[in-house]
Amino acid sequence: MAIIAFPSRPRLMLYQIPSFLLDVIVGLLGGACLLRLYMQYHRVPFGNPLGRFVFAITDWIVLPLRRIVPSVKRWDLASLIAAWLLVMLKFLLLWLLVGNLGRIATLPLVSLVGLMQLAVSGLTALLVVYAVLSWIPNASPMLLDLISRLAEPLVRPFRRFIPLIGGVDLSPLAAIVVLQVIAIVLGNLLVFAYQLTF
Repeated sequence: MAIIAFPSRPRLMLYQIPSFLLDVIVGLLGGACLLRLYMQYHRVPFGNPLGRFVFAITDWIVLPLRRIVPSVKRWDLASLIAAWLLVMLKFLLLWLLVGNLGRIATLPLVSLVGLMQLAVSGLTALLVVYAVLSWIPNASPMLLDLISRLAEPLVRPFRRFIPLIGGVDLSPLAAIVVLQVIAIVLGNLLVFAYQLTF
């Protein structure tokens, strides 16, 4: 069995390495675009290290899009479309790598599911950081305030029906569980979208 599987290993590795690198790059850039959208919607100031970093790595794609895609109230649609285009580029490059462009029409659908997965991953990471910082007594007040302003809209609905237990706030854990359920659903949707593609 190992001898039969061995010839495919180099080919598999040549796919896994670019796939990992694209996940990292698109995760960083696309995640920053989504964070820009999220911070603007909740009116979180950008005059902090995180906000300046988000501007620095997203201006190159968001500002040109903003010329043709206006914001709708507090929704910065240019940031959303920028993230979607980055995810779409990732899937396009991966499909080119495996030589499968037979059903290119499904690329926007696959990219949309991938974008939602990226958003769920980002929100989950935000809640984990928020929970960890709440247990660190000497955490930076500026960082704690920033993360709290981003995480509070996610945990506030859960606080309405989850009381403190022994002085411990379990609402971040509940929000993470819900996000993980959504991630499972999106993972299955992505598999279904792939089946339409291959």
